[in-house]
Amino acid sequence: MPIYSANLSMMYQEVEFIDRFALAANDGFETVEFLFPYTYPAQAIVDQLTNHGLKMHLFNSPPGDWQAGERGLAILPDRQKEFDDGLALAIEYAQAMDCPNLHVMAGIVTQGLSSTEARQVYLKRVEQAAIACEPYNIDILIEPINTKSMPGYFLNYQAQAAEVINQLLLPNVKLLMDLFHVQMMEGNLENRLIQHLPLIGHIQIAGAPARHEPNIGEINYEYLLPLIDQIGYDGLVGCEYIPLKGTSEGLFWMTTSE
Repeated sequence: MPIYSANLSMMYQEVEFIDRFALAANDGFETVEFLFPYTYPAQAIVDQLTNHGLKMHLFNSPPGDWQAGERGLAILPDRQKEFDDGLALAIEYAQAMDCPNLHVMAGIVTQGLSSTEARQVYLKRVEQAAIACEPYNIDILIEPINTKSMPGYFLNYQAQAAEVINQLLLPNVKLLMDLFHVQMMEGNLENRLIQHLPLIGHIQIAGAPARHEPNIGEINYEYLLPLIDQIGYDGLVGCEYIPLKGTSEGLFWMTTSE
């Protein structure tokens, strides 16, 4: 069965973010991921990782003004300096945490921005991030996100991400395949996994459509999780779901899926 990574932005919301590392370790996780670390000094997170014997796997680049609805800067032509500064900050955190993956969020398509221009800017920014991260052995991940969870987001389908990756042909640009988003947008999960396997840098899971535990909803993870091993995927599987009740209480799905 796959090795799981706990997403601390979604899970263990019973306690403050900085206290979630201990709970994840107590539940047997050895690796964690989350959305954004930037409200804490990097050293504070490093201390949590060290104290609880955890490894850091993935986080996101700065998204712009999250409270105002921004979801990334990589497609926005007039935000180059902010993108540059955010990328530098993300690399600083990734180095401190020894994190091998950085998700560069594309952004919401704003009024007046054509899809052609957005794609041109996106290609340049993803390339910029990949080149900047390569000396530090950091992979850049790009993730299609469904239109219900994030209306207006630039990247929605696996084929869109595959086109970007295949056009750039940079070895450290990879696909973040979140099976929750795939199901919400296009389904056909087995074929998507097999088709895009050579491009996948990380897989995330959640039940659909409510994004609770993987054993809740319409996705048959009892079938898909063994398949992930069978097709030769050797990376981690991120648990990016919102627990229906208590996080630890809901983890029984891991043992029942073995």
